[in-house]
Amino acid sequence: MSRSTLDPDADASPRSGGDAPAASRSSGRVLRRGPGGRARRVAFEWGTIVVAAAVLAVLLRTFVLQAFYVPSGSMEPTLQVGDRILVDKLAFSSSSLRDGDVVVFARPPGDVAGVCEDPTAKDLVKRVVASPGQTIYSRGNTIYVDGRPQPERYLPPHTVLGKPVRRQRIPPGRYYVMGDNRSQSCDSRYWGTIPGSTIVGRVVAVVWRHGRPALHGV
Repeated sequence: MSRSTLDPDADASPRSGGDAPAASRSSGRVLRRGPGGRARRVAFEWGTIVVAAAVLAVLLRTFVLQAFYVPSGSMEPTLQVGDRILVDKLAFSSSSLRDGDVVVFARPPGDVAGVCEDPTAKDLVKRVVASPGQTIYSRGNTIYVDGRPQPERYLPPHTVLGKPVRRQRIPPGRYYVMGDNRSQSCDSRYWGTIPGSTIVGRVVAVVWRHGRPALHGV
């Protein structure tokens, strides 16, 4: 409760007989907030909290973490249809990517009707299998990078490659990406390498699976 003291109306004229000036007295009144003022203050405080939370959510989504929905089986069994995945955008840079990382990136221009099943998707999720300066090709169901067969322990045994990987050297700033469900994935074998600038972030976890919360590292 706030208190306001009003300036006194003091009589400064001397009394007759030479007495000392009369002491001034302060008169005051107490200001009380009515019910309406209190309600407005509470509404303002809650409004501030809601706005701050919304701004924080936007900042987190833009610069830190973002959730994505997985609509297809091209990354099975690592990612399943209906999964919700968490993508790290803060600690990510294309220069920090390593072969084997799972990333979300903007749909490449070559992913058009007649090439892949769903050319309308805005973003795609695949695994990095070769980086700038490396040479990639396949032999049978095995991927070779710089002449060395890749163990790819994240794949089930006896995974069928499907469309082969032609021998090529990855240009600067670009990445070769593939789905774990090799025979069913539309990836760099069809529309080529992707620029690092189109990569949104690195997938760090599955947070929703089979219609309920989950937590699986990727």
